[in-house]
Amino acid sequence: MARESSKQRWLLGIISAVAAIGGLLFGYDTGVISGAILYIKTEYAMTTLQEELIISMVSLGAIFGALSGGPLCDRLGRKKIVLSSSLVFIISAIGLSFSGSIHELIIWRLFVGYAIGISSATAPLYIAELSPRYIRGALVTINQLFITIGILSSYLIGLLFVETQSWRTMFAIAAIPAAIQFIVMCFFPESPRFLTKIGEKGKALAVLKHFRGSEEDAALEISHIEKMIQKKAGGWSELFTRRIRPALLAGLGVTIIQQITGINTIIYYAPTIFKFAGFGSDKAALLATTWVGVVNVLMTFVAIYLLDRVGRKPLLLFGLGGMVVSLIVLGIGFHQKVSLFFVGIICLVCLFTYIASFAYSLGPIGWLLNSEIYPLHIRGKAMGVATCANWVSNFIVTATFLNLIQLLGKSGTFWLYGLIGFLGLFFIWKRVPETKAKSLEEIEEFWK
Repeated sequence: MARESSKQRWLLGIISAVAAIGGLLFGYDTGVISGAILYIKTEYAMTTLQEELIISMVSLGAIFGALSGGPLCDRLGRKKIVLSSSLVFIISAIGLSFSGSIHELIIWRLFVGYAIGISSATAPLYIAELSPRYIRGALVTINQLFITIGILSSYLIGLLFVETQSWRTMFAIAAIPAAIQFIVMCFFPESPRFLTKIGEKGKALAVLKHFRGSEEDAALEISHIEKMIQKKAGGWSELFTRRIRPALLAGLGVTIIQQITGINTIIYYAPTIFKFAGFGSDKAALLATTWVGVVNVLMTFVAIYLLDRVGRKPLLLFGLGGMVVSLIVLGIGFHQKVSLFFVGIICLVCLFTYIASFAYSLGPIGWLLNSEIYPLHIRGKAMGVATCANWVSNFIVTATFLNLIQLLGKSGTFWLYGLIGFLGLFFIWKRVPETKAKSLEEIEEFWK
C-alpha cells in the first residue's frame, strides 16, 4: 500500500484545519464569556439567575445541536452540515454583538451552543472519513488543537479588552473565522464514505484518488466501503443492539471520563482555583490561567505527533494516569497546613501537569475514537449521542464544582475527580480497542 505524498498530506491538513474552525469557535465561544460577562454586568443590571443562564445556555444549545447534527449529517452529508454550522456561528455572533437586552443575549447564546453541538458532532467525522488510516489520528486531532487555540484566544482577547470593556466586539470577532470556514469549505469535497453510501461511487473514487497514495489504494478502499454499507441507515433503537452496544459503550465511556475527571473545572474555574491557592490579585490568577491555556495548546501538538506512532490506548492510559496523580497531589497540597506560597507552587505544577496529560490523551482521543469506532450506516447518530453525552457531562461537572468545594472541601473535591480517573483507567484497559493504523472498515469489522 503506497503512502500519500507530502503534497497530499499538506492538502489534507489544510482541509482538516478549515473543517476544524468549528473547534476554534467551540473553544472561543465557551471561553470568551468568562471575560465578557464582567463587562456585560456593567451595562445591564442582571440577577444571578440571568448571569448563570447567559453562561450555561451554550451547554444546553450544544446538547440539542449534537442530537440533531448527527442524524442530519447521516441524511444530508458531512460537508453540508459543517457549512450550516458556519452560518449559525456567523448569525449568532452578529446577534450577540447587537443584543439590546439580557433576554436577547440568552437566546443568541443558545444559538451559539447549537452551532457548537452540530460542529463538534460533524467536523471530526468529516475529517476521519477523508483521512488515510496512517495519519487519521493526527488529522482528526487538529480539531482538538483548534479547540485549545480557541480557548487560549478567548483568554487573550479578555485581557486585551480589559480597558475598553467592549464585549460586543469580543462576540463579533467570532464571525470572522466562521465566514472564512463557510467560504473556503464550499470548494472542498464531500466525505467519500457518504458519497458511496448515497450511490455516488464515481465521485467518491475521484475524491479518494486525490488523497491516496495510488489509484489502486483508492479503488481498494472504495470496495471495502461498499462491502460495509449494505445495511440501510439505522434508527435510534439500533444503537442499543447487541452488535452496536460495545462500540457505543466504549465511545460514551471515554467521552464521559473526559469530562467527569474535572477538565472543565480547570478550564472555567482556573482563576478561582489559583485564588484558592493564594494568588493575590485577579491579574496574577488570570496570567496563570493563560499559561494553562498555553500548555494545553503545546501539548496538543505532542498528541498530533504521537497518536499515529504510539497509538490511542497507551496514550489514554498514560495520560489519564498523569491526571490522577496530579489530582491526588493537588488535593494533598490543599490539605496540608503549609504556607500559601508552597500551596501556590504545588497548584501551579499540578494544574500544568494535569492539563498537559489531558492534552495528549483524553482531550483529542475522546473525539478521535468516537469518529472511528461506529459502523458507517449509523455513524452520525452515534457521534451525535456521544457529543450529547459530552455536553451533559460538561454541564453537570461545571454546575456542581463550587457546591462540591463546599460539601467535600478543596482536597476532597480533587480526590473525588482522581478516584473517578482511577476507575476510568480500568474501563479503558478493559473496554477500549486500539484503532491505530486500521481503516474505518477494519474497525467496523472488529466489532463483529
